[in-house]
Amino acid sequence: MQNQTSPLILTFGVADPVGAVGIQADLASFAAMGCHGLSVITAILIGDTARMDDMQVIDADWVADQARVVLEDMPVAAFKVGVVGSIEIVSVIAEIVSDYPDIPLILDPFTSAMPDQGLDSEDMLVAMRELLIPQTTILLASAVELARFAETWREPSTEDTLSVDAIRVIDMGCEYLFVTGTPCDVHDVANTLFNESGVVRHDNWQRISGSFSGAGTTLSATIAAMLANGLDVPEAVLEAQEFTIAAIAGAQRLGMGKLVLDRYFWAREPDSNH
Repeated sequence: MQNQTSPLILTFGVADPVGAVGIQADLASFAAMGCHGLSVITAILIGDTARMDDMQVIDADWVADQARVVLEDMPVAAFKVGVVGSIEIVSVIAEIVSDYPDIPLILDPFTSAMPDQGLDSEDMLVAMRELLIPQTTILLASAVELARFAETWREPSTEDTLSVDAIRVIDMGCEYLFVTGTPCDVHDVANTLFNESGVVRHDNWQRISGSFSGAGTTLSATIAAMLANGLDVPEAVLEAQEFTIAAIAGAQRLGMGKLVLDRYFWAREPDSNH
């Protein structure tokens, strides 16, 4: 008898030995949402809870082969793209996802904790802008990351260009842009979702003090899982924020560096009805 399967999500990203970011964090977030994660490794990290020391990028052909073999075998409900590692990998992923235009693509390529990729970084942003953004259902970026990305098409500015930059990204073909850390009261965290009509939703959350690893990854992975489960983007964004805030609140000190989010907080709450 054929059992009904969980929604499958294919994630492209880095392998993190700590499990705080990248593929390992994605798989934990997917599982928490009742999804099964399939993974394509784009790079291997060396690091601990304090910092990322180095990154070994995987050959682009290996990235393509990992994805093609899996996709020929299984139907996926969503794609998630995290840290890509190289321009060649951007090109390979763009080519693969273009064969599946009806499957939502969640793009979360900016991770400030990654080792500096030097001269290639701006070229990589341009490659993502040209090849991946037009295929993206929802792009996640912090306000700082969005400004840096925008400098690939405009001069640096001290003005508040967030809304203008956001609409420019939407004009490139990206369906939704979710900007985290938008201006607000110092005691809060504000996140804003844009689409072609402008601001779709704006959420304020009380800031939780501490230094955490994995919040962004958890947020984007959970959005991917919500979309795979059939929610629309604005609803998925709200649910994912609630989950991420709870995972931050339950974060654990696994080592001597940052606290690592607990994506299985709900499994440790015997009184929970969820």
